[in-house]
Amino acid sequence: MLPIAKLIALALSILSLYLLMAHAFFVPGTSWGDRLLDGLGTLGLAGTVCFASGLLFEIPSRKFDPEPTPPLMRTLPVQLFFWGVGVMAVMFLLSWFLAEYFVPMIWKNQPY
Repeated sequence: MLPIAKLIALALSILSLYLLMAHAFFVPGTSWGDRLLDGLGTLGLAGTVCFASGLLFEIPSRKFDPEPTPPLMRTLPVQLFFWGVGVMAVMFLLSWFLAEYFVPMIWKNQPY
């Protein structure tokens, strides 16, 4: 039963990171500030889901397991959260910078 719960928890953490990426990048017609606020809200949700999944991954699969359980920061959902948030933060800042400074030089007749 525990491996199925771990699989469901990992799937939920991946879906929450997908939701974070969707709110940060794929909302048409919103300003970068609004995307940042929406992204920060879903960042809290994704962090909660990933850390809860990490707590589930800390539970040993056997009662008398000779291997020690990994600490919370070394579980797969938590590492996935940190790597995903780091990559998304760099991509968000880079796309914001490019949209503000380089797109106006390329696209002269912008709608705004």
